[in-house]
Amino acid sequence: MLTRRLAQRPVEWRTLKAGTKRWVLPILVFDWLWGWVAYGLSQWRFLEVLEYLGRFSILVGVILYFSESGARIKQRHYQAWQVINTAQGKGGSGGRIEALQELNNDKIPLVGVDASTAFLQGIRLQHANLLRSDLSAADLRGSDLAFADMTYANLHSANLRGSTLRNVTFTNADLKDTDLVGSDMTGANLSQADLDSSDLRFVNLEGIQWKQIKSIKGANIAGVKAAPEGFIQWAIQHGAIENAQAED
Repeated sequence: MLTRRLAQRPVEWRTLKAGTKRWVLPILVFDWLWGWVAYGLSQWRFLEVLEYLGRFSILVGVILYFSESGARIKQRHYQAWQVINTAQGKGGSGGRIEALQELNNDKIPLVGVDASTAFLQGIRLQHANLLRSDLSAADLRGSDLAFADMTYANLHSANLRGSTLRNVTFTNADLKDTDLVGSDMTGANLSQADLDSSDLRFVNLEGIQWKQIKSIKGANIAGVKAAPEGFIQWAIQHGAIENAQAED
């Protein structure tokens, strides 16, 4: 609530200076004059109007800030896509880690995104929609892609060592020559996925959907953990190998 305080009328000068020492008078007269200025201004209604207008302008600013929030978000998304698209086909990060994470945090689908050969180590894209994305030869070591949809994604020769791939949908994904050493693929859907020559050493395969894997020829399954019953035998019959001493 806005309250207006009126200044008190100063006392007469003759009364104020009575009994006052001479050396104090210059200071006293200075304060007395400003007291009259304050008193005069406190009687001026225009200043009260200005105070109301000042507070009203703050209210208008707040309203405008929130009304334009949608436009600011769109601009932020546009800039993130610019970063991603400008860096296509280039090595390094180029700001793509932050851009991709920002879009995903705002629940923007990353369908068809091209980040091939990019350095994306440690990226966090949980629940991301990466349908038909191109991450071939990308460095994704230590990333968290839990619950991501990577249907028809191209991960050919990507490095996913030590990554969290729990419940990722790899349906029809290209995982040829992909480095998955030590990753956690618990609950992943590998239906129609191509795992030829992929490195699956020491991967956690608990609960994976594997019976419709398209191909696993040449894949290294040495030391896999919690593999579903029958998986290892099936994989070897279809061309997989177990070579724990394979060169990295």
